[in-house]
Amino acid sequence: MGYLVYNDRAQYRFDDRTLSHLKIAITSKLRLQEGFLLSWRVAPEDGGGRISIWLSPSIQLQFIFTEPTPPPLNPQWLEALGRSSHGLRGMVVMTEDEAELVGSGPATDPEVQQRIRMVLDEVSSPLPQREVPAP
Repeated sequence: MGYLVYNDRAQYRFDDRTLSHLKIAITSKLRLQEGFLLSWRVAPEDGGGRISIWLSPSIQLQFIFTEPTPPPLNPQWLEALGRSSHGLRGMVVMTEDEAELVGSGPATDPEVQQRIRMVLDEVSSPLPQREVPAP
């Protein structure tokens, strides 16, 4: 288990494989000078609930790993993290299995959009449905 250290104060525990994917996805956005929300579920054995933190290039982050060798990266997982970061809820930490659902297919496909919504709704409050005005 590794840690995401936020602003030299808070430490958040993630398994090394998840943390490796988060490191790439987060730093890709921060390199573009983008600020965004990062949210995840807290395991019941760790007290349950959800956490959201604001990330921006001005906030110091550290990624501390217990394994000396980085794991192989899953491009679909990275894609899914990136896709989730473009919405109102920001980047959502998801499992590799959830990422396989989110990361497959074009983002404009309604079925893909529904899968993305399903995964994100588990971590943050569901967004209200927008009514599309009749033409």
